[in-house]
Amino acid sequence: MISRPTLGGRIRPRYSPRLPQSSPFVLSSRYTGLSTMAKLPRLPVPDLRKTLDRYLQSIQPFLREDEARGRSLFEVSYAKRVQWVDDFEKGVGRLCQHKLHELDARSPHNWLDDNIWTNFAYLSWRAPLLINSNWWLTFINDPSVPESILRGDTASGIEPWQVRRAACILHRVLDWRARMVNQHPDPDTTRTGVWLLTNTEKMFNTCRLPEAGADALASRNPASEHAQDVMLMLHDFVYTVRVCEDDRTPLPVQIIEDRIRAVVLDVVKRIEAGESAVPVGVLTSDDRDRWAENYQHLLSLSPANASTFRAINESIMALSLDHYTAMPSHYPTPTSPSSSRSSHTSVPALDSDAEVQAHLHNTRSPPRARNRWFDKSLTLSLERNTRAGAMGEHAPVDALVPSIVFDYGVVAGIDPSAFSEPVPRPLTLEEAHVNDGEKGWSRLDWVADERIEAQIREAEGRAQASIDNSEVGILEFGEYGSDWIGKVARLPPDAYTQLALQLAWYRSRGVLTATYETALTRMFNAGRTECVRSASVEGLDFVQAAKEWGRGAGCVAEGDQYDVEPRALLPLLQHAIQTHARRTREAATGRGIDRHLLGLKLMLEELPVDASTSTLSSLDSPSSSSPTDPSQKRTHPLFTDPLFSRSQEWKLSTSGLSAGYHFRGTGFGAGWEDGYGINYLIAPHRIKFCIESKFSSTLTSTNKFKQYIADALRDMQAICEAGELELKDGKKKSVDGVETRVQARL
Repeated sequence: MISRPTLGGRIRPRYSPRLPQSSPFVLSSRYTGLSTMAKLPRLPVPDLRKTLDRYLQSIQPFLREDEARGRSLFEVSYAKRVQWVDDFEKGVGRLCQHKLHELDARSPHNWLDDNIWTNFAYLSWRAPLLINSNWWLTFINDPSVPESILRGDTASGIEPWQVRRAACILHRVLDWRARMVNQHPDPDTTRTGVWLLTNTEKMFNTCRLPEAGADALASRNPASEHAQDVMLMLHDFVYTVRVCEDDRTPLPVQIIEDRIRAVVLDVVKRIEAGESAVPVGVLTSDDRDRWAENYQHLLSLSPANASTFRAINESIMALSLDHYTAMPSHYPTPTSPSSSRSSHTSVPALDSDAEVQAHLHNTRSPPRARNRWFDKSLTLSLERNTRAGAMGEHAPVDALVPSIVFDYGVVAGIDPSAFSEPVPRPLTLEEAHVNDGEKGWSRLDWVADERIEAQIREAEGRAQASIDNSEVGILEFGEYGSDWIGKVARLPPDAYTQLALQLAWYRSRGVLTATYETALTRMFNAGRTECVRSASVEGLDFVQAAKEWGRGAGCVAEGDQYDVEPRALLPLLQHAIQTHARRTREAATGRGIDRHLLGLKLMLEELPVDASTSTLSSLDSPSSSSPTDPSQKRTHPLFTDPLFSRSQEWKLSTSGLSAGYHFRGTGFGAGWEDGYGINYLIAPHRIKFCIESKFSSTLTSTNKFKQYIADALRDMQAICEAGELELKDGKKKSVDGVETRVQARL
């Protein structure tokens, strides 16, 4: 198991990608006070009894499976959990609920996001951010770039078109920042618009800071000398580049391009002079406590390191320019789960699976974790052939927000009219003669010692091992999308897609698993996320009935045929989808259970250990704290029950995004060694799945799971279509006197 908190998918609802003038996100050019904006309500503390009842519903499918496998009778096991829940509600649970209300009353925004979630879900997690926690996005190519550049090569060095595209995307992102931070929405701006405004500011000018036990977030300092700079990395050298005026207005894109070019040429001069960078950024990919130790050691070596850290932490965001085009041989594949840096490699065809895979890998995990600062909340990266993507640390905001911002950043493409020359000129050292007093950029250098250099080498090895263990893939299912699901099947596309993932998992493993889907609580002030528990009794009924139905029945012996009535499968699918849709509504409207259960558990642990509030004997419950041991935290059978933990083992960690027309791929890492991390993008005529798993697990295979998902989607379409036909054609079947069955083994 990967050591991580109980959270899973990260990206979720839909948004308008092009921001038309009628969009609630479009900001007025006139100033309107915050008092005129829509007010977001506080995230409520959910009702205790309702949370406990919903929890009991969520564990029923696991108890049913246990009974089917001969482990324990459902009625006996379920009655025991009901007893523990009732005892908690009538006893110490009331006190815990009261403490949550008290916490909420003294919190500026709400009980959860001000006090619990960011620390529990992110900052206290000690595993490396690389792959495991950071989100990533890869962008479509810019058609303005010549195809000869886009195809890529095996050469080394920065390409002028790479600098130009970097300047353009960066300028658009900075424009968004200025619009959202400097101005305010019209009075009729929707609550979603207000939520987006407040969250945009959170992801700029900050950074995660490594500390022993639990990290912290750097405070935003608008008065900082670096508040209008970006951090630029190239060949692991670190710079700051001034890109905005003091009022956050972006400088002209031509000036930004000129300054980036000047930094590139400065790096070229340093390398030609025999200088090499100290790749301190690699340490940010390491175990958090180990990085915290090295961070403190760097601070102790020189005040210059403190100044460098301050510039990095307070800068707007990071820009990483890679001096190469990533090749498939640099990354592991299902047939070759190890990478190499061999220069003897063929360049893959543009838009081929291999080319897209290399792009995806390099955005989130460049070879040896070089030329990145994984602690930074936003990093824009570009390869030599202008392939671009973004990666970010998760603590400040959830990935929906940067996905909206970068969608805006890439939609317009390169505007040749914004530059003095429509085609960027070659980079030459003669261009490097810039007036030092007006150059607009600065070097950030490190003072290191043998210990730091040794730690970097060791961290590189650990990072590369993680990269080599990660199997990432994209399934672009183009047979139908949200149009067919919503208009023909008349079902909600997101819930439908979740059931397809449930069916794919069940067919691949033959057992149910706890499944996490992210729901945003964006209707509330400072709201972040809640978990939708996708596994349900209704879902189990459907996947068990459909397991051996259709072309996805991998467990069926070759040549076997199964006659299944869609009239039986379609209602099961519809009921499962209804349950999932209801749980999604509950989660999004502050009535989810997992954050509430977490809060109750934490409040309980703060209480003195005292058995007097429980009516259960030790014989009725799993192990719990002894009242004679003051060093132990207070517990209750509800939380020490192994089934409580099992119901949060999110081996299927999922989330949905928008249609994602400007993204080639997206993603996040699997939460468990033998699980999957799946981000999906539902468009009118296709569904794209971006999947991550671990080569080290014999139970998972991203490549095989893509086929399970595709088969599930095909079978569910057949179930919907054949089921509807059967229902409509019931009279004809009666006349014929023959019970028509659909032969699903195609």
